[in-house]
Amino acid sequence: MNSTERVLTALERKVPDRVPVCEMFISGTVIRKICPDCSYHDFVEKYDLDVVIVPSRQDYKKIGENLYTDSFHVVYRDTGAGEWNLTETRCPITSREDLEKYVPPDPEADYRIAELREVIKRFKGIKAIIFLIRDAFSRPRRLMGMQEMLIKYITEPQLVKDVIRISVDYNMRVMEIAVEEGADIIFSTDDYASNYSPLISPAQFKEFIFPELKKIVKRVHELGVKYIKHCDGNIKPIIDMIIDTGIDGLHPIDPGAGMDIAEVKKKYGDRVCLIGNVDCKFTLGVKSVTEVEDEVKQIITGAGQGGGLMISSSNSIHSGVKPENFLAMIEAAKKFGVYN
Repeated sequence: MNSTERVLTALERKVPDRVPVCEMFISGTVIRKICPDCSYHDFVEKYDLDVVIVPSRQDYKKIGENLYTDSFHVVYRDTGAGEWNLTETRCPITSREDLEKYVPPDPEADYRIAELREVIKRFKGIKAIIFLIRDAFSRPRRLMGMQEMLIKYITEPQLVKDVIRISVDYNMRVMEIAVEEGADIIFSTDDYASNYSPLISPAQFKEFIFPELKKIVKRVHELGVKYIKHCDGNIKPIIDMIIDTGIDGLHPIDPGAGMDIAEVKKKYGDRVCLIGNVDCKFTLGVKSVTEVEDEVKQIITGAGQGGGLMISSSNSIHSGVKPENFLAMIEAAKKFGVYN
């Protein structure tokens, strides 16, 4: 099998030749420590990763000292803190009046998929091409501000639903264009939970997020491709609903939040492919190569039976990951993930 076939077989919960490796984000710092002259795409090719990730690009513009804005009219401050360093400081929608005046950006703007076109030229049919989008939580959070949005879940629920609708309509059009261009898989990255619990109640998730996520997944399947849902944190109170939307893959089954991939496999393995879950904080950041290999073997033993598993970190290969541990994770998946 080539990488595309291997990944799609896993997402169909069937048995590929080996467990694929699927990493959502790899820090440029880690890439350069391993291969100083490699771009991300070069790295994927050289180290034979099974997926290539393409984000929907934003057009950040500098408007002041450490201040930026984007096409959604959100203003951010650059905190300088690691790879994720932009924090919202001014949000465009805090009232019904703001919403009525709000004009969303053009989802068909060419720059959003320019990188995707280049990736398709290089990797189509060789690597599984995954396009990253948002779904129904993160964009409304940026448009309204987290605190304001959560308050209005209670005080002005219809306003929040209308902002969610704007976000989902935009995301779905970008997603449709990506599939038309040749993306193999859509992967949405909204987080709904902290390490302790979901950020909203299960009842709120059912009312606000579930129907919109289900609509997105349905449209992805109508387009003939697969859908992976990312969500860090403790999602135990809402995992049934997430899987009930019809997703094909669930990432990353966060062990730092008490998520046990073997338990999730036992309960849901006949319905969804699991993608995870080598601890990116301690195992990949602190422990030894041997301990990384042991954790990969444990994951494959606990969740790899019958297919439907891809190996990844428990979130991302951030700048604090030891390069040798990342390479050990890749090699262990290839060595111990072979199906007889």
